[in-house]
Amino acid sequence: MRIRMLSAIVGSLILSACSSGDRLVGRPGMQVLQQTALPEPTRQDLILERRAYVIGPLDKLTVDVYGVEELTRSVQVDASGEIALPLIGTVTAAGKTPLELADMVSAKLKARYVRNPQVTVSVDTGAQTVAIDGQVNTPGLYPVVGRMTLMRAIASAKGLADFAQPSYVVVYRRVNNQEMAALYDLRAIRNGAYADPDIFANDIVYVGEDSKRRVFEKVISSGVLLAAPLVTLIR
Repeated sequence: MRIRMLSAIVGSLILSACSSGDRLVGRPGMQVLQQTALPEPTRQDLILERRAYVIGPLDKLTVDVYGVEELTRSVQVDASGEIALPLIGTVTAAGKTPLELADMVSAKLKARYVRNPQVTVSVDTGAQTVAIDGQVNTPGLYPVVGRMTLMRAIASAKGLADFAQPSYVVVYRRVNNQEMAALYDLRAIRNGAYADPDIFANDIVYVGEDSKRRVFEKVISSGVLLAAPLVTLIR
């Protein structure tokens, strides 16, 4: 599918190499501190920021009903996103957080005359992954644990390969049944031009140069540095 890309949008998102050379401009409002070294992180800073885990197909869960051993069991979410439990039958688990699923199971058990059910759901094995492809040292599928960003995702694949093109990093994502792609320049992220973007389960991260997948060829061939991510709708 041919990408719809407006040159006006491209022009507003790039910095001319003629006017700034290879220098990247920091994001607007960036504050320069009068310090010669980074301060030490606080204890709270050392705790990896986590986002609420969303259950997906093939995840392995433990559903624990306190005090009712026969209702407690380990289950695996099937390919359609459902699990089967005693008394309440088949329920949809995919798309819910463990807390949301626990509340739903508790409500259904209460409707089946289980008095004050106390339900907890824990994820034993998460099957949600991100695909990292192209010019990285170890391409493959990697689990999404906690808050993953683009730089962390590439690091998990052992970093950029020798012939990687840091200005051509594409993240493919499905949003509301639409396939989207965003072009990132790792040099800009490293230089603070914009934030390290979040990566989510089922994303595909592609690093490097491949004519068959060069959806942003016009931008790359111009030799400019991106000052912001460039997002386009594929189909």
